[in-house]
Amino acid sequence: MDLELLTVLPVGVRREEYWKDGRYTVTLSNPTDEPVELETVCAVFHFDFSDRDVFFLNGYQSWTYSPERSRRQFDKAMQFVPKVLDRKFGFSQYGDGYFADPVYRRDLRAGCKKGYTYAYVRRGQLYHLFASVAEQTGFTRIVLNSADSTVTFKKDCAGRVLQPGEVYTGLDLIFCEGGENEVFDDWFHAMGVRPMPASPKVGYTSWYNCYQNISEAQILRDLEGMRTLPRKPDIFQIDDGFERFVGDWLDVDEKKFPNGVAPIIERIRAEGYQAGIWLAPFVAEKNSALFRDHPEWFQYKGSKPVFTGANWSGGLALDPCNDDVRDYIRRSVQHYKDMGVTLFKLDFLYAACMTARPDKTRGEIMAEAMDFLREVCGDAEILGCGVPLASAFGKVEYCRIGPDMSLDFDDKLFMRAFHNERPSTMHTQRNTVFRRQLDGRAFRNDPDVFLLREENTTLTAEQKHTLAVVNALFGSVLFGSDDFGAYDEKKRRLFSALCDLQRAEIRSVEPGAPGKTQTVVVTYRLSGEEKTLRLEI
Repeated sequence: MDLELLTVLPVGVRREEYWKDGRYTVTLSNPTDEPVELETVCAVFHFDFSDRDVFFLNGYQSWTYSPERSRRQFDKAMQFVPKVLDRKFGFSQYGDGYFADPVYRRDLRAGCKKGYTYAYVRRGQLYHLFASVAEQTGFTRIVLNSADSTVTFKKDCAGRVLQPGEVYTGLDLIFCEGGENEVFDDWFHAMGVRPMPASPKVGYTSWYNCYQNISEAQILRDLEGMRTLPRKPDIFQIDDGFERFVGDWLDVDEKKFPNGVAPIIERIRAEGYQAGIWLAPFVAEKNSALFRDHPEWFQYKGSKPVFTGANWSGGLALDPCNDDVRDYIRRSVQHYKDMGVTLFKLDFLYAACMTARPDKTRGEIMAEAMDFLREVCGDAEILGCGVPLASAFGKVEYCRIGPDMSLDFDDKLFMRAFHNERPSTMHTQRNTVFRRQLDGRAFRNDPDVFLLREENTTLTAEQKHTLAVVNALFGSVLFGSDDFGAYDEKKRRLFSALCDLQRAEIRSVEPGAPGKTQTVVVTYRLSGEEKTLRLEI
């Protein structure tokens, strides 16, 4: 790889550099007797881009749009959001807009693309991978600038205080060149990451039919509908809406669930399914009893609690370093484990690292929060969601790698300019394709749900079919959110075919040129037969 180090800028500390065989490390230490506050760690490399290059940069968290782009395409989201709307709805809170410095945001011009943790430049089937090996010390921002032929890495560590004698890994980078599998295998080998043991799953989640408007009657109806499927699913997962308020996990909404959720979980298990439930462990809404009774448990910016976004009555971020918060999360998880829940969909996890501390970067906080959740859940499986992905590598069995799918193909018009983590079927299927390399290396990929129903969606038959095929081919979690009992024979046969397709061995993926739509040619092997499929995403 033709890569040349131009500059490296840690300030005010002792620096040691190591640069050999495609690995570059910057270690910082404080040799003084006084604490030293870091300003930045930044390294800039020269790279010769070409006009035929295709770019990929991993987005900040699960939901961030992460497609391949051409040299002339760039991320337009969040560039023109009125401040009054951002304050009200918190669009920037879901991504890096909340904490990225203004100069960094201003530099996102044509020819300049940004992301986190890893990026690649693809020339046909040749991959140039640029990746961080040490995200547990802080998130690494990556900027590929084809206008001035540079690749920039900047550690999110401003304000981090190094104590006397402390050693800190500022940057640990790897540069790989080769085929797709080769470069990603090399990166994960360098990180020493191995995925949690987990098998592909087929199942149901309650979210996309009723959203929060679930009830005991509706859940039991959908559970009954599972019996009509030609293949028995693995999981039945109850999503958001069973709790009185988000954050009050021990307080079930008695109007919706007069008998609580324990009898339903018992029924799920009696039917032979794994019982799953949704929690957002690091978030509580403004109207929750948790915020009313324990305001000291939350993160603050000045005198105001940190806003995580406009979901529910407004989301607020809990402090994952607070011992009382940890005890509450531990008790909440154990409460549902005691009922027989063996899969936890843990959502809005980015809320854990909304603010840094003098002794911890956001990346350090997020890594420790994920270690804590792994410890708390124990032998129960975790489906991580809304999380900076590297923080979940090797720590969860399953992880969302795209935004929520939308009942409209690409959400509402105004949301397309305002929100880079918005629900979008177009975005989620592209994320599923272009984050495919994480499946089986970092965790099992969850591409979100497929829908086959006609009602309560504006997706066309072709859009629904493409989404379902993409999910089955590239994901390891094949979840539906329909009333399966309403399926006719055609839909039941398609469901069975999707279950078969999930077992396919992908032999090659050849994406076409990025654009408004992108063609992807997939060759796969199934039941001893090799097939080629052309997808328009």
